[in-house]
Amino acid sequence: MLGSGTSVGVPTIGCPCAVCRSADARDNRLRPSVLLRYNGRAVLIDTTPDLRIQALRAGMTQLDAILYTHAHADHILGLDDVRPFNYGRCEPIPIYGSQETIDIIRGTFRYIFEPRPSQSSRPKIVARILDGAVFDLFGLAIQPVPVFHGHARIYGFRFGPVAYLTDHSEIPPESLERLRGLEVLFLDALRHAPHPTHSTVERSLATVGQLQPKLAYFTHICHDLPHAETERQLPPGVKLAYDGLEVEFCVNLNSGGPGGSL
Repeated sequence: MLGSGTSVGVPTIGCPCAVCRSADARDNRLRPSVLLRYNGRAVLIDTTPDLRIQALRAGMTQLDAILYTHAHADHILGLDDVRPFNYGRCEPIPIYGSQETIDIIRGTFRYIFEPRPSQSSRPKIVARILDGAVFDLFGLAIQPVPVFHGHARIYGFRFGPVAYLTDHSEIPPESLERLRGLEVLFLDALRHAPHPTHSTVERSLATVGQLQPKLAYFTHICHDLPHAETERQLPPGVKLAYDGLEVEFCVNLNSGGPGGSL
């Protein structure tokens, strides 16, 4: 887990609260993103404004693809930091997202997609549009999972026995069916108080009760939730995610291999 925080991160600029001043490293939360390693590949979910420091902390030396949940600033603005991953690599890095997400990325980073040569370096990427269907990515079946982020319809992703759903206020019934039989489920749980575009701790606990994964982690956490105190209040099998968390899992890969890690 490269980042487990909300859109402004924790500590939040100018905030003197106890969580923002906490000495517990788990209360220091960069913007939300995960790195998926499997079959000799490295796949990133979202490029946050913190991508450079996230990549350095995780010791990333390789990036083979990017999956985008949606195109809000805290999920795309680190795209320019992909450039070092292009060094020594001939082919562009594929990025995957909905048509709306890719359109916004193209508009935000127009210089990346300019066909004419540039005197300065820029990310070498190629866009792939997701239509909600399962697709193969380096031997692993990736299942986009539609969720609602307020009024916006965005994607979470399931890969084998693991699913990652951030930035959601509602999971429609058809998507709940795609989340049965999970070993590990990552869910948005911004805070206790209601929010128009995010899930709460209580609502995500209800989702865990419906889906019964073996283990659930809450992410996209704001400074309302001190890690240690909040985790003590959670039921068995439910934890708060934190930056640097690693989860290993086994999955059948189309091209072989032992499994993967998140």
